[in-house]
Amino acid sequence: MLRETLSNDLFTIFIIIGLVTVAITKLIAPKRFNDFTYVIGNSKYLKIYAREQKFLDKFEALLFFNLILSSSVFVYIIYLKTTQTTIIYPDAIVKLATGIAVFILIKVLIERLVASIFEIEKLTDLYLFQKITYKNYLGLLLLPINAILLYSFTPSLNFIYFIIILLLIINVVGLITSFKAHQSLIKPNLFYFILYLCTLEIAPYIILYKVFILN
Repeated sequence: MLRETLSNDLFTIFIIIGLVTVAITKLIAPKRFNDFTYVIGNSKYLKIYAREQKFLDKFEALLFFNLILSSSVFVYIIYLKTTQTTIIYPDAIVKLATGIAVFILIKVLIERLVASIFEIEKLTDLYLFQKITYKNYLGLLLLPINAILLYSFTPSLNFIYFIIILLLIINVVGLITSFKAHQSLIKPNLFYFILYLCTLEIAPYIILYKVFILN
């Protein structure tokens, strides 16, 4: 059972570091953090802070760090449950966190390069901002979810699937909210934007699915 493994200490460390990171984020920008917590279904945060975004943003970087920690713990929990494994390898979860971070960062750099080629940098900057915002929001939600999965009860596979579907729905709702807020900018570049989405949003995950699931 998941809660009975001695290696839960590493998960606890990751969760505590995530909590501290979120606390620091709220401390350095309390108003922005409060606006951020209401981002789902409300485009106010995106409209205000998209104009202030920088290439290196301390607020986003801290939340992104929590995202990496929280998502790596969640993915490893899924792995343990789907494979019925009770042995947790500390180096594996560290490598998983590193892999997730590298994948997202490389993907963002490629997306910016492609946007430059298509000459839709302004649209892409807005899209990347809202996308990383919703990913960071999911990272925030994963903190209590991970704690519940690890320490409250032994989750069934169906319950984990339910959480995954719930997180996907939240992300889709966020994306729809963002697209509605920026539809005036998207419509004139609709063809390039759809091509951009198919190339850099759908294709990479299909490739990952074939590499890790089908093989």
